[in-house]
Amino acid sequence: MPKYMDYTISRSPIRVLTPSVEPARLRIRSVAIVNAGHLPGRTMRREGASFQYWALVLITGGKGFYRVDGGEIQQVSAGSWFCLYPGAEFHYGPHPGEYWDEYYFTAEGSRIEEWRRDWLSAEPKVRKFRMNELLLQRMENMLRLIEGGTPDNLDRTALQLESFLYELISEEDGRDAGGRERFAQEVIEDIQAMLHVPPTVSDIAARHHVSVSTLRRIVHDYTGYPFNEFVHRLRTAEARNVLLNTDMSVKEIGERLGYKDMFYFSRVFKRITGVSPREYRSRVGP
Repeated sequence: MPKYMDYTISRSPIRVLTPSVEPARLRIRSVAIVNAGHLPGRTMRREGASFQYWALVLITGGKGFYRVDGGEIQQVSAGSWFCLYPGAEFHYGPHPGEYWDEYYFTAEGSRIEEWRRDWLSAEPKVRKFRMNELLLQRMENMLRLIEGGTPDNLDRTALQLESFLYELISEEDGRDAGGRERFAQEVIEDIQAMLHVPPTVSDIAARHHVSVSTLRRIVHDYTGYPFNEFVHRLRTAEARNVLLNTDMSVKEIGERLGYKDMFYFSRVFKRITGVSPREYRSRVGP
């Protein structure tokens, strides 16, 4: 992943990701990732800045301010998020002598106008979110997908960004905060984010402070599959993407997804898809 050190922006190493994929190779055109990054310890302020694309900015540490055009100065702290967009001047950043930790995701496409029209209020404002480890993992997972640089990964990131924004707004509106459905969704997203370090049921249960039996029941009720079968199906879905978008061997893919035995991985893949990994690549691939 690209890393830069620029003391005019941040006191810590920053990450800036700009995918270089031809738009024609993307399946999802209504939302496309332009760039994204993580700026820990950001010290730089922006005054009178204008932007070509819409962006979501989340602050996970420190504090500062946000102002649009000649509007009021709004305070920003850890657990704040706000948007940047074309057609306005933005003034934002840490207070003098201070810093903040920032994640940002920049996107373009026709669907963003729907977000702005129907999801986000016309009044630009700083909003709050519940900051926790799962949310940080979701943002890091989107950055990893962007880093992968394949069209499929960028399409998946675009979909995840829309879901992520929707949940931020829903949380603020109080439509699903604290409910069983929300907790189940967090558990499933946690499992999905850990595909490359395959989780055990006891690991996930401990992370969410529930018993193993409760965790198994939540996964089964929400997905219709027992825990282990759900994990196999998630890995198989990821294996399909890797088979079609890389030249990695079946053995390498299996190991990447936590299968130490290539033959076992192939049996699981064939049981779920009906064909072996090699057959899948030859039939579906170019």
